[in-house]
Amino acid sequence: MGGESLGGAVRRWRRGLHRAWEWLRAGALLEHGRELELMHRAMGFATLALVTLAPLLIVVAAADPLVRGGFASWLTDGMGLSGRSAHVITDVVSPPRNVIGTTSVWSAVLLAVFGVAFGGSVQNAYERIWGMASGPWHRVWRQATWLVMLTAYLYQEVATKAALHGGQRIALSTVSGIVFFWWGQHFLLGGQVRWRALLPGALATILGLAGLRAFSYLVFTPLIVTNALSYGAVGTVLVVESWLIGVGFVIYGGALFGRWFTEHHWMPAHHRSKEDRGEETPPPGRGKY
Repeated sequence: MGGESLGGAVRRWRRGLHRAWEWLRAGALLEHGRELELMHRAMGFATLALVTLAPLLIVVAAADPLVRGGFASWLTDGMGLSGRSAHVITDVVSPPRNVIGTTSVWSAVLLAVFGVAFGGSVQNAYERIWGMASGPWHRVWRQATWLVMLTAYLYQEVATKAALHGGQRIALSTVSGIVFFWWGQHFLLGGQVRWRALLPGALATILGLAGLRAFSYLVFTPLIVTNALSYGAVGTVLVVESWLIGVGFVIYGGALFGRWFTEHHWMPAHHRSKEDRGEETPPPGRGKY
């Protein structure tokens, strides 16, 4: 009797887990992540971010009369670094004082090319996530505008570091981050996805970045110091690149989670109006998974 009751309890437990899995529809999220090649895209994000954001924020910081610190300050703040690890990052990526005067026209052209490619990579990922066709080449202005707004967002994160502390800065960073990633998806997708459908993705991205910051504080802080001692500047850059891969994974993964959550839990198809489902004016390439 005891064995039969135990076996029945195990079967009921398995059926409960199966029903919960079916309700969550987590398999759809994992499948779409494989189709998107999430890790591969995150690595591309990290590479383009390093060759685009680093020189761009260095130039912005050099032109800033208040000298906020630029890319080094953003890195140390975003990675949650302090003490010796923050000094190691600053020593590696801090530019010379005369960076503006030594920036050539060819360097500016390369920066513009890589910047547009970076924006195009993010735009293409968002289009793939939402099942849309790639935008035409003349939408380069959207990618350039998004890059300018990203630079402004990162700059204000550094600018408020000394002015605000504690809960005030956390609140400002959270709100500004949600607004940027919410607007960024809508803008790069050309307004083809409604604002309320993009909100969960923005929220998930900010939560993911907060988790990545905590992970970085626990793991990358000691790793930067040991890598700097073992491999020099190259070891430090490798840690930064690994962190940027995590940032790309969170940004794309957050948008992917946002679409999954919207379609399966927040705005299910049988609860949405025709307008919400896009039946009257469906966006090009819109697909289901």
